[in-house]
This record gives sequence, structure tokens and C-alpha cells, in this order.
Amino acid sequence: MTALASLPSDEPAGYRPSDDEPFMNERQLAYFKHKLLAWRDDILRESKGTVVNLKAETENHPDLLDRASSASDRALELRTRDRQRKLISKIEDALRRIEDGSYGYCEDTGEPIGLGRLEARPTATLSVEAQERHERRERVHRDD
Repeated sequence: MTALASLPSDEPAGYRPSDDEPFMNERQLAYFKHKLLAWRDDILRESKGTVVNLKAETENHPDLLDRASSASDRALELRTRDRQRKLISKIEDALRRIEDGSYGYCEDTGEPIGLGRLEARPTATLSVEAQERHERRERVHRDD
């Protein structure tokens, strides 16, 4: 049985990871796994609704402004779904990190990312400090 499969799938309502417990213990991993799975399921459910809406929205509007508005709405919806597709990939990566035991630790330093950051951004791979360094380097190279 894999580590991910052995984790409880449902955490009691109201549980929040705390700094008072060991970092990335079984309960915290189960909490973040549950959070990531629920997030992914929500995105997938919304994307199915988009497909249904886009199929239903095949009518040809006689008014030029209505057609332009409809096309703009479709383009926005498709951009949003593309961003969410990329987010699903990040969620899947986070679930793999839970599986292999590296979830919650900075890819650059190996230090804990921190519960607050993971709570706000469960797909985070860098600590706040490492992320800031990365963004500073990005700005410097972009300005060149």
C-alpha cells in the first residue's frame, strides 16, 4: 500500500494544521490531500459545465454586438479554463509530492514551506524567501 493510499481521505471538519504538531505529519498530509482533491474536483466540475455551455451556445446572433459579446464571453471562458487546466497540473504535482514525501518542503532549500503559505497556496513549491529570490531574479532578467 502506498503512503498516499494509507492516508485517511476525510479529515474531521474544523481541523486546521498547527505549528504545535510535527510538520507534515500524517494528519497534516491527509488534510492537504483532502484540500487538493476537493479543489481539483471543483475545477473539473466547473469545466464540465463550460463544455455544456459552449455546446449550447452555438446559436448565431443576428445582431453584430450580440455576436461580438458572445465571442468575447467564449474567449474569456476558454482562457479561464486554460488557466485552470494548468492549475490542475500543479494540483496533480502536489498530490505526487504528498505521495513521495516531499510535500511541504521548499524545492530550493529543502526547508519547510510553512503551514500559512501552504494553507493559502496548497500547490506552493517554494518557501516565501525562495519565492521572493526567484521573483527578484526574474525581474532582473526581464529588465535586461
